[in-house]
Amino acid sequence: MQPDDSLLVLDPTGSDAHAEHRALHARGPATLVDLLGVQAWSVSDPTLLKQLLVGKDVSKDARAHWPDFATVAPTWPLALWVSVENMFTAYGGDHRRLRRMISPAFSARPIGALAPTVEALVTRLLDDIAASGDDVVDLREKLALPLPIMVIAQLMGVPEDQSAGFRRLVDGVFTTTLSRDEATANAASLYRLLDELIARKRAAPAEDLTSFLIAVRDKEGDDRGLSDAELRDTLLLMISAGYETTGNAIDQAVTLLLTHPGQLAHVRQGRAGWNDVVEEALRLEPAVKHLPLRYAVNDVPLPDGRVIPKGAPVLASYAAANRHPSWHRDPDEFLVTRADKDHLAFGHGVHFCLGAPLARLEVATALDMLFERFPDMALAVPVEELRPVPSLISNGHEQLPVRLYGAA
Repeated sequence: MQPDDSLLVLDPTGSDAHAEHRALHARGPATLVDLLGVQAWSVSDPTLLKQLLVGKDVSKDARAHWPDFATVAPTWPLALWVSVENMFTAYGGDHRRLRRMISPAFSARPIGALAPTVEALVTRLLDDIAASGDDVVDLREKLALPLPIMVIAQLMGVPEDQSAGFRRLVDGVFTTTLSRDEATANAASLYRLLDELIARKRAAPAEDLTSFLIAVRDKEGDDRGLSDAELRDTLLLMISAGYETTGNAIDQAVTLLLTHPGQLAHVRQGRAGWNDVVEEALRLEPAVKHLPLRYAVNDVPLPDGRVIPKGAPVLASYAAANRHPSWHRDPDEFLVTRADKDHLAFGHGVHFCLGAPLARLEVATALDMLFERFPDMALAVPVEELRPVPSLISNGHEQLPVRLYGAA
């Protein structure tokens, strides 16, 4: 089959992501797409994507490896995704330096120590849901999103009076229907909130990750230190990555279980565990569909004979890769007993998500406690009426209405 060289325009509203995945598959391992006005090579073949993510052929440093960065960034709605200065966009030695600074906080021991905290927060949220007296509740609003922002707020030391502001502004970062002016205003408000957090922690440091990073930044002569921009953008990364994506993962896992009662029965009858649910849900409906951007450090030959030219943007299309027919049998089916649930929901290679263990803990805990508390829970609307969040990046629903005590 000859590759399709026409330009596929990605839908900024994410209205039919599954059809878009199939279109990407049909165009070969990589294809040119329009990403809100920027032409990029979307890679949806999992084998090729893994090769690129572990090799040195692509970089996430736009300033160093994207020749059009200076001209595109000022007018592009997704500029924040490529212009931040933290480990998300770092390359080589800078990436290793920044990641090494954060990684101890997300290793097995400290994340395991957070389990009682996560359980207590889930209990608090479920108690609030039960106490409301409502039969129908929006689980995205009442559980999926509040839990991760509460957890990351504790980890980062974000005061309670700032949490709501961060949540609202991070939502704007993941929304891909904002105009450039709206996106710029949202980013400016987010940085003002970050500066306020830094000032408060400098004045009154505590045992939290924000205070630790500020201390590293302010330690003169320390070659492991952070610049002012790296400090702000590292805090931005920690807060945003620890919130929106985990909320989507809870949202999607609940939706899949409520629409696949046979799979839920496997869990209740001991044929699968909650961790199996988490991994299969992440494979089928990852929290992030497409992740901007990487850049070809040199010409990258493709399996079909084409070439991604040096300097060209590369889009990791994780959701399409997870469903690629070459990877899993029945890739569009939700099967919690599937033996191989391997996926790219947390990325791959040197940029693999540091927060993966924490996200897995939160999602598994939320599911376990939710379905124990409300065993007869059901969707309050047909699944076809659930609307996706308006984003080609974020993969969740605008609302997730459920009947706590079963169908009406």
